[in-house]
Amino acid sequence: MPPLPPVSLLSLATAVPPHLLHQKEAKEIAARLFGRRAGHFDRLAPVFDNAGIETRHLVMPLEWYEGDHRWKARNDVYLAAAEGLYVEAAEKALAAAGIAADEVDGLVTVSTTGIATPSLEARAAGRMGFQSDAERVPVFGLGCAGGVSGLAIAARLAAAGKTILFVTVELCSTSIRLDKLTKANIVATALFGDGAAACVVRGGEGGIGMIEGGGEMLWPDTLGIMGWDVEDPGLGVIFDRAIPPFVGKNMAEAVERIGGNIGIEREDIDRFVCHPGGAKVVTALEESLGLASGSLDHEREVLRHYGNMSAPTVLFVLDRLIREGLPDRSMLLALGPGFTASGLSLLRA
Repeated sequence: MPPLPPVSLLSLATAVPPHLLHQKEAKEIAARLFGRRAGHFDRLAPVFDNAGIETRHLVMPLEWYEGDHRWKARNDVYLAAAEGLYVEAAEKALAAAGIAADEVDGLVTVSTTGIATPSLEARAAGRMGFQSDAERVPVFGLGCAGGVSGLAIAARLAAAGKTILFVTVELCSTSIRLDKLTKANIVATALFGDGAAACVVRGGEGGIGMIEGGGEMLWPDTLGIMGWDVEDPGLGVIFDRAIPPFVGKNMAEAVERIGGNIGIEREDIDRFVCHPGGAKVVTALEESLGLASGSLDHEREVLRHYGNMSAPTVLFVLDRLIREGLPDRSMLLALGPGFTASGLSLLRA
């Protein structure tokens, strides 16, 4: 993606569901439910203590997760809760930008944790009051990279002088699986939270910041590193143990490639805004990018309070940085299925 004509980030808003889960409680429940089917849970249980997470937000009360839910039941929860979070985040972002819903020209929606056909923005259109001819771009399959890639798609549409609403909603907890004891399932139970984020972007100058451009890098032969297996009774998470070392080895190259497409170099970037997929991933990012240990402080704080919400998480980090004060140039970074790195450069307005 070459440098864009001026595109303004007018607003950013976040939303989380009402049910708060403390990590100690999550560990106790997982030990009880997994432990009664397999005696070696204790060997894997330290992931709860080492995840860097204290609390997460869930769309359902805890007792729901103890039930036996098939595909339809899980997706019914996704449809109802995702639409509600979509509306909440979108309304906050539009209000912050001072824009009415019927002034929006295009709608970009990113979600990978459920199936919605019609898509979420169509389901929410009546409640929101969108134009009937607003351009709709629902995007599926980007996983954790979707927060950055989706914002880049919205920016490209906005570069034509349009006002675009970008919303990402992920309900990772609806995919938590207790039916089989695998390391990936236990890691997911220790990491996953639910949340949403929304941005309003518009062609022209002004706003919070200026989106300079973005890009992606897809590594060949890496399909098994991260993603979902489509199974019964629900999606099965793919988390390979190679993720942190792969990040440590390859992220610097990805930044160089993405920056080169935009026309900037590594030394031009004042602050990286990273998706905190887990504590080990954050540390690997610091090492690969040549950052001092502890530099990604906002990332660790978001992980601590919200867990890994997939695509929205990096925008929670950006929200903290905006409140602190944007540096001259930031680069958003997220990793997702593929295995993919997605980056986007943001200038202070």
